[in-house]
Amino acid sequence: MKISVDCAIFRDHTAAKGVQLELLSSFLNSYDNLLKLSSCIAYPPLINPHDHLIGNWFPRAGDSDLYPNAHIWVDDMKESQSVKERDMIWKNSLPMNFFNGKGKLLACLGGYKNIFSGVSIVQDHAPIQVEDYYKMFPINVIRNYRQCHSLELNNFWGGEEPQQEMELTEGKLPFIIHLGEGLDEKTANEFNKLKEMDLLQPNTMIIHGIALTEKEIQECAEVGASICWCPFSNHFLIGKTLNVEACMKHNVNLVLGTDSTLSGSVNLLEELRFARSIDPQISAQDLYRMVTGNAAKALFLPDECGYLDSEATDTVLIMEKRHDDPYINLLASQPQDIVLFVHEGKPLYGERELLNHFDIVAEDYYFYTKTGRDFFVLGHPENIMRIIADILGYEKKLPYLPFQEN
Repeated sequence: MKISVDCAIFRDHTAAKGVQLELLSSFLNSYDNLLKLSSCIAYPPLINPHDHLIGNWFPRAGDSDLYPNAHIWVDDMKESQSVKERDMIWKNSLPMNFFNGKGKLLACLGGYKNIFSGVSIVQDHAPIQVEDYYKMFPINVIRNYRQCHSLELNNFWGGEEPQQEMELTEGKLPFIIHLGEGLDEKTANEFNKLKEMDLLQPNTMIIHGIALTEKEIQECAEVGASICWCPFSNHFLIGKTLNVEACMKHNVNLVLGTDSTLSGSVNLLEELRFARSIDPQISAQDLYRMVTGNAAKALFLPDECGYLDSEATDTVLIMEKRHDDPYINLLASQPQDIVLFVHEGKPLYGERELLNHFDIVAEDYYFYTKTGRDFFVLGHPENIMRIIADILGYEKKLPYLPFQEN
């Protein structure tokens, strides 16, 4: 099936106008149709390089004061009312196994947070889970990585010692670690400790890096390491964020992630907007790269990830056109602006009438109306929320679920 759109962004990040994309999908009921989506822009689906899927509860956790470092917040978070409420559904036990009991419900909600913002690939920063955990998501929750929570807390949540985790990458997988998430002396020393442990490698992805000096950022660039910027979470917890100007100056592979909603933004679209609001000198195109090609590079994903390679694809995100500049348009978009989101040929989310072009089982989808328009989403997040309401004894609202009346 051909899909006609006003504009599409391809591998070289240039916007081509008046494009006809060929959608490749075994679910199509006709390959000869031409679907005209006027006033729409086609993108590769987004990549969220940092989330904690079971942590996407709300409201945010912690007291009203800023923290000298996030390690203090981790303990404070456990005693917050928000986490105590979440613990009624499923409480962490060590080592963390999210596939046990109702942990799956919380993880699936984190998956929906990403689906509703056009994300087809997400990195769930946590101990590596059983294979069935990754198979239960309709998007790609990447499983090929090694990790450490942080140098301060080590792998308290599960996993090997950090040097062993790095060895297990064999240089072919990302090694992901929270680092420099604070302003105190202890946090400032973490980068040197990382180097002393020989953990600063081309496959290292540092999460946050608030405490990094410009010289340390330059060292990251020289080694080829990536840095994940999570500005909303940083401002909420610490009151300051990464030196992004230094990252851009030294050409670090910079990516943008959400963190969980216990400290971070509602979804990746909101994170993009917040990043631009606090640093308007960063171009919308640079922000787009952070959640597409740069993120794919940081996560050691296949070459096709983060790009529309050609005019034939089985994975695409089509958005309403609210602005002529496609990069600014992305920053202005809300979940209800997603017209069609297809991942590996399967329709995940979009306007209900477009499902008429696919042979699908209607019972596999949830349908709802928002702002006078009918939408579909694969799966049944409403059933998850119904189970949660039965456990809590009241209806729970989560800001990343657009079908709820907030």
